[in-house]
Order: sequence, then C-alpha cells, then structure tokens
Amino acid sequence: MSRIELLHASCADQEVDVVVNAANSGLWAGGGICGVIFQKAGRRELTEACEKYDTPLQDGDAVITPAFHMQNARAIIHAVGPNFAVTPTAFEKLFDAYYNSLKVLKQNGYHSISFPLISSGIFGGNLENPVAESTKQCIRAYQSFVEQYPDYEIDVKLCAFGFSEMEEAKKQFDTLRS
Repeated sequence: MSRIELLHASCADQEVDVVVNAANSGLWAGGGICGVIFQKAGRRELTEACEKYDTPLQDGDAVITPAFHMQNARAIIHAVGPNFAVTPTAFEKLFDAYYNSLKVLKQNGYHSISFPLISSGIFGGNLENPVAESTKQCIRAYQSFVEQYPDYEIDVKLCAFGFSEMEEAKKQFDTLRS
C-alpha cells in the first residue's frame, strides 16, 4: 500500500531508492539541498551525468542520474521547480515537478523517494507561504499518482529541513491528509 509521510529531516539522508534534487534548469551544482546532494554523490561524477542532458530543462521537468557515492540511495531525480519570483502563478509547474518525479520513479522501477520542499527557499519568490504551497503540491501530486497507478506502490517522504519549515509543512500536511 502506498504512503506519504512528512519528516523533519534532510531528503539527502533518507534510506530510499531515489533522492530528489531541487534542481535548476541547467542541472549544475547549486546551493541548499542541491549543493548537499552534489557533494554527497560526488561533484565530478554527478556534474558529468547531468551534462548528458539537453539543458535548459523546463519548469516541472524531472530527469534521473545515478546516485554515485550516496550510500543511502540508488538514484537521484533532478526536479526543476519554478522560480516564483519570475513566474508568480506557476503552481501547476510546481505540481508537475513532484508528479513528473513520481513518473520517473515508476519508469525506472523504483518505489521509495524522498523530496525536499521544492521551490520553497530562494525559488519561493513573493509567495505568502512557499512551504505550505510546496507541501500542498506534493500531496496533490502523490494523490494524483496513486489514483492513476493504484497497483504501483510508492513510499514518499516529504522532508522539511528547518524547524519553521516543519511547522508550516505540518499544518498543511495535517489539513490535506485528514
């Protein structure tokens, strides 16, 4: 049976088939969780794998690479969330980043995945509550995926790293999951 849970943790530390990177459209090493994942996987190896993709990717796209030196995951899915400072109403593109990650998970025969709160940091722009919006779109994508593929079991871990992020994510998570 599929399930989704909210964790106060880093997505990069979860024991899962796939860790999701909140990627930029060029798939280059960035800051935040992106920088952490590149460091854990091996900057050179992951950069070379990412360079094989035709970039820039579009908001909502998701692509996969090996996890290289990460001991806790078998692959990395790079999901491009929208930058709400540039596209302030790109809610469907945020949904797509989560949903397309789940589709790539399935296409590669994997079942467990850990997400960061995509587009909730620097890409949150002027959103009133980017953490709540990201949580909402993750849950929507999970529910849509489970509805569309009821026989394909997935285990989703949505990770809120900071204390205030966890508080905001939990409010939204509890509201939408009840």
